[in-house]
Amino acid sequence: MSQNLINRVVTSIILLSLLFFINFAHQNIFIVAILIIGMIICIEANNLFSKLLFRNNHKKNLIFDKFNSKFLIFNILTFCYIFFIFCSFSYEIHKSEGPIFFLYIISICFFTDIGGYVVGKIIRGKKLSKISPNKTISGTIGSFIFSIFPLIIFLNINYLDFIINFSNISYCLMISLVSQLGDLCVSFLKRKAKIKDTGKILPGHGGVLDRLDGIIFAVPFSYLLLKFI
Repeated sequence: MSQNLINRVVTSIILLSLLFFINFAHQNIFIVAILIIGMIICIEANNLFSKLLFRNNHKKNLIFDKFNSKFLIFNILTFCYIFFIFCSFSYEIHKSEGPIFFLYIISICFFTDIGGYVVGKIIRGKKLSKISPNKTISGTIGSFIFSIFPLIIFLNINYLDFIINFSNISYCLMISLVSQLGDLCVSFLKRKAKIKDTGKILPGHGGVLDRLDGIIFAVPFSYLLLKFI
């Protein structure tokens, strides 16, 4: 077993343990944790934008340079989205729907990633897009199929108060779609910046943004689904 794989497995176990602790701890702990996560994401996004905009620019120290204006705008938009949309919507779901339902949404994103990786590796086939060369059409289909697993799991342990029907399956598929689009969006920015990971804080996984790229879009979307559909 390679050292990178060992690091990845150990980090995954630690992350899952932290997720359960944060999710089922006191509400104040959840708030603090989600704000810390948001801050780390903003820092990593800042570094990503820096590499994206400045890698071929030698005037990056000029305050009013056009690249600096883009850099500032990107960072402001990211800050506003992460703290006023992702963090606040996460808190609202956790507070109004409960920690079990919040874990359910995260599980859909988690199984979406697993499905894409497992099915894509086994079946392979045609590439999905040049944005992320490792993603295949078969992997995308696998992501959608695996995204329904949390619905089955949570129902079997009587944690969710609804049944398997077209509406609830559609809910899983829509969250999976948004999660995959978020992943592709960040992959596109990383490809343009010519970097593999947004950070090194998680051994074997890269940065926090690398792990949560789909979740930061899927959670707000799920909140909108709950409130307006």
